[in-house]
Amino acid sequence: MTERLQDVIRRRPLLGDGAMGTQLMLAGLEQGNCGEAWNLTHPEKVLAIQRRYAEAGSDCILTNTFGGSRIMLHRHGHADKVAEINRAGVAIARQAFGGRAGYVLGDIGPFGGLMEPYGDFTQAQVREAFQQQARALVDAGADAILIETQTSLEELTLGILAAEQAGAACVIGSMAYDVTLDGSTFRTMMGVDPERAAECMEQLGADIVALNCGTGMDMERARQAVVRYKRVTGLPVMAQPNAGQPKLVEMKVTYDETPLQMVRGVAPLLEAGVNILGACCGSSPDHIRAFRGAMDEFLRTSVQHENQTVWRESSRAGEIARAHRR
Repeated sequence: MTERLQDVIRRRPLLGDGAMGTQLMLAGLEQGNCGEAWNLTHPEKVLAIQRRYAEAGSDCILTNTFGGSRIMLHRHGHADKVAEINRAGVAIARQAFGGRAGYVLGDIGPFGGLMEPYGDFTQAQVREAFQQQARALVDAGADAILIETQTSLEELTLGILAAEQAGAACVIGSMAYDVTLDGSTFRTMMGVDPERAAECMEQLGADIVALNCGTGMDMERARQAVVRYKRVTGLPVMAQPNAGQPKLVEMKVTYDETPLQMVRGVAPLLEAGVNILGACCGSSPDHIRAFRGAMDEFLRTSVQHENQTVWRESSRAGEIARAHRR
């Protein structure tokens, strides 16, 4: 793409993709195994998933690199393949568009632990892991870097700075919020609320603020998060809510919100001003296809409304001019 993502979405909203992890498991990945390694060992299966999202109407596709940092890959014995796995992830996502225009978002998830003094990892270790992954994604041609599913500002900061240092054309920071037990609000596991997160991301120089995943973060809660973001920042907003709540059915984790149920929240999110709308855990190409239809209908209606408003204003101006001539 020649035009920057953050510029395009200020003119019109774009559609993201849906879940990758649950789709990989449906394709045969055993739970607990390294889905990112499939970029090298089963690229055709990763491509098939992402191609279905592209065919469903996604304008933006995340690379299959959520756990692609050295720290995460080390747990599966792939720490020496960081560059290869991330480069392949970008190439596969680009191929999924089949030659049409689309944005590839280089996906960087949490490093999967706690930093000192609460955990065993130093900030230097996490910084280096994020820098290595971000550099591989940028060098491979990702249009943006997404630092996602973050719960602490400390880790978020390291990820955003790593993306900026790698020369990313667009940097997106995304937090995972949990609805409180009394249902009154939502914040991250580490107690960060949306306003504080948005202000932090803007200060760090992020181009887009986002939310994804989280407990109880359905379409309506995502809408509320968008509204809260926009109260404190003028940056564009991306939202990727889950497909309802996870449930264990026959020893498999499933999500309980169908495309028909989830799509009801598309128009309210667009009315709230979301700039990129996708979905997270449990969603599928069917969810994204439903989103595409609802988004297109919303945009058509908005254009018709604007045209009618312009026509009415023009007609009124003409009446006033004729009255003055009389």
